[in-house]
Order: sequence, then structure tokens, then C-alpha cells
Amino acid sequence: MRKPRIFPIGPLKFCICLLMAPMLISGCSHFNDGRQVKTTFAEANDLFFQGSYTASLNKYSEIIEKHPANADRALFEMGIIYAHPKNEQGDYQKSLECFQKLIKDYPGSEYRQNSEMMIFNIRNVALKDQTIAAQQVQIETLQHKIQGKENEIVTLQKTIEAFEIKIEALDKKFFDYAIQKGSVDRILIEKSTRRLMLISQGEVLKSYKIALGGDPIGPKERQGDNKTPEGTYVIDARNKDSRFHLSLHISYPNERDKNRARELGVSPGGDIMIHGIKNGFSWVGDAHTGVDWTNGCIAVTDQEIEEIDKLAPNGTIVEIRP
Repeated sequence: MRKPRIFPIGPLKFCICLLMAPMLISGCSHFNDGRQVKTTFAEANDLFFQGSYTASLNKYSEIIEKHPANADRALFEMGIIYAHPKNEQGDYQKSLECFQKLIKDYPGSEYRQNSEMMIFNIRNVALKDQTIAAQQVQIETLQHKIQGKENEIVTLQKTIEAFEIKIEALDKKFFDYAIQKGSVDRILIEKSTRRLMLISQGEVLKSYKIALGGDPIGPKERQGDNKTPEGTYVIDARNKDSRFHLSLHISYPNERDKNRARELGVSPGGDIMIHGIKNGFSWVGDAHTGVDWTNGCIAVTDQEIEEIDKLAPNGTIVEIRP
């Protein structure tokens, strides 16, 4: 099998053209060994320039056989043809063999020095070819591995998506079941994370993003401070005609809140609700949680307050943490 070859290599192509100019184009006017050998060299040259490389090589082989005195030139030009960039049937190894035979068998030949230079260039080009071929194999191997990994990723993504759909369906079934049973026994509100969680028997059924009072840090102390309370309460009433779509009243103030307000000589305030968005602004949706906008209440979307209303009956514990 012929070794990989990449012909358009600058140094080799330049050397071939440089060396061939005086040897092939000029014909054989500087040889004086008879009309027949001159004619054969001319025929070989003509075939070469016509692109008939195999036929040209056969002519040079004929010269070596019939005119051994001119074999060094024939070997040199055969080496050039085997390495020529346009010769698709070329072979670096055969080219090297021609130049090496010339150097070995004709040490005093005028083509010796050029043959040595051609050997040097061809070996460099062959080495580059081998390096490029090895790199190409490595690239193709890596491409196959990448393609394999991409296929694995696509398969995993599809598997994950399928699981997510199943989980979502199971969550919906579980949530629908919880609505039917009214099984929420506690509402946990974390002010720092702006999150409300519905809890049943220690398990979180669902969580919601919330908005708080306009001054959310710290517990509510007095009426009008725009703070959301902190402590444990219960849902003790609900208003389906609320100005905020629907609201669940929590039992603020508890005894601790009242005692603190008494010590401060202020009113603890009241009317703390879990409610939806102000009537007429339901289109705001989740965007309402971008700012704390209530007077101390806990706000969710209209759809969310309807879910909470179905799951949390009066008496449900409401724990509000800082």
C-alpha cells in the first residue's frame, strides 16, 4: 500500500520545479551519446509534459536497460516523476529508491548532489505526511468520541425530560389529592427567602414566592410600621370579597405581640392576611414578588391564593420565621 502523500508542499514542489527546469525542459542537447538515446529521452520528456507519467517512466526504464551510461540521469528524472505533485500514481518510496540507487551506483554522477537534496526534502515531506495522517486519525477518533458523548447527552436529556414529566404528573396528582382531603396542617413562611410552604405531616406539598410588608426586616411591633409579623399563629377567618382577590386572616397579634406593644405603649395593629393581588392588577402575576409592597401582609398571585384557600382550612397553623 502506498504511503499517505500530500503533494502541495512548498519546499518539495519548489525543488522539483527548480531541478526539472534544466533537466527536462532543455531536452538532451548536452548529451552526446547518440541519436537513439537522445530520441528516447525526448520521448520520455514529452510524455512527462503530457501527463503520461507511467509511459514516461517506462521510457526511462528502457534507457537504463539499453543505455546504462545514461542511467544516472534516467534514475534522477524517474525520481522526480515519482515525487511530482501532479502524479496521482506517484510514490515517495520509489522516488527515494531511484535517488538512493543513483548515489550508490554512480557516486561520481553530476546528479548526486541534487539527488541528496531531493532525498532530504522527500523524507521531510513524508514525515510531515505521517504526522498529518496521525493527527487526522486522532481528530477523527476524537470527533467520534464527541459524537458519542453528544448522543449520550441527548439520550440523558430525553430521559430527564421524561422523568420530569412523570414527576410533574405525580406532583399534580398528589396536590389534587391533598386538595380533596384538605390535608395541609401547617403553613411555614420564611421572610428571608420570601417563601411560603404548605406542609402536611412534615412534608412540603408546595411552595410559593411571596411579597412582604414594605419594611420587612424584624417583627411587627405597632400599627402602621409596614412590617410582617414573626411568630406562630393560625388562620382564623377568610374573606372571599377581599380587595386583594381573596384573603386568609391570621391571628395576629398573639399574646407575645400584645405584651410587646403594651411595653412600648403602642397599638400592635392587626388585619394581617395572606392574600392575592389587588383587584384589577392580577395581570402582574409573579412579577409582584419583585418588591415588598404590602402593609405587612403576605402576598401571592390570585391563582396561588385560591390553591392555598382550598388546602388550608381555618385553624391551620401559620408559622412566620425571620
